[in-house]
Amino acid sequence: MSHTHAHESEMNKNAVVKGQVLIVATSCGAFPNTDVPTGLWLSELAEPYWVLKDAGYDITLASPNGGAVPVDPVSLAGDAKTADAERMLNDDEAKLALEHTVKLSDVSDPTFYDAIFVPGGHGPMCDLAESDLLGNILTKAAAAGKIVAAVCHGPAGLVKAKGPDGQPLVNGRKVTGFSNSEEEAVGKTKMVKFLLEDKLKELGSQYVCEADWQSCVVTDGNLITGQNPASARELGETLLQQLKEKRSATGGGVTFSAAEAGLVGDKKGAAQDMSPAGAGKLTDAGKCC
Repeated sequence: MSHTHAHESEMNKNAVVKGQVLIVATSCGAFPNTDVPTGLWLSELAEPYWVLKDAGYDITLASPNGGAVPVDPVSLAGDAKTADAERMLNDDEAKLALEHTVKLSDVSDPTFYDAIFVPGGHGPMCDLAESDLLGNILTKAAAAGKIVAAVCHGPAGLVKAKGPDGQPLVNGRKVTGFSNSEEEAVGKTKMVKFLLEDKLKELGSQYVCEADWQSCVVTDGNLITGQNPASARELGETLLQQLKEKRSATGGGVTFSAAEAGLVGDKKGAAQDMSPAGAGKLTDAGKCC
């Protein structure tokens, strides 16, 4: 593998990686049957990403189509573009990871990862919610005792996941996610296929939330969910703490990445300009709906 498409841990083979995290982002760059752009809400990926990366965890980014992740242009403007989002836009390695995500079908062994995290943006409501492949990946990971985490609209990616009893993974468990009230506040109730709060309740979860835009992170065993963008950093810190506890219990670290282990495919894909000037320019990877 050339250094052009390598993770930091792949470039420094002597570095000890504390663990492996798979982040699954959307490939959907527009609301269904419209040209209205959506995609990943960048801070919801960036904040947990840097919490984990700075703590020594190797991160693999994947998406249904592979290649560039469409980023919601609204998440690149004003207060929505947090310091961690800005850092991601200015970090060569992080930008490369976002532009060359692994195709989800190339993730051969979900149980290799210590955790799987699904960030939000409205994109996951379009593609990840309907992905049997992601559902199978999360089902296998959860059955193996791995941590499953999602924030804001990311819990839409849990819709197809099952627990060991064959029931929805969220059934009977405390979870949170973007609330009906928040969806109403952003004016998107008529643009999404379903309301996430309603869907999580329909699947049998014990849905909880705080007031609009307040941080809310809920842990139920190896399942961690966050309500909204304001919850992303707290979710990352909660995830890191669980990873540390599991690592302490097993007493291990690894010295290879997922790509080196042959568990993901090539990261090459269509590039996307994620700068504010390039926001909203959809690649083929963003036209899934």
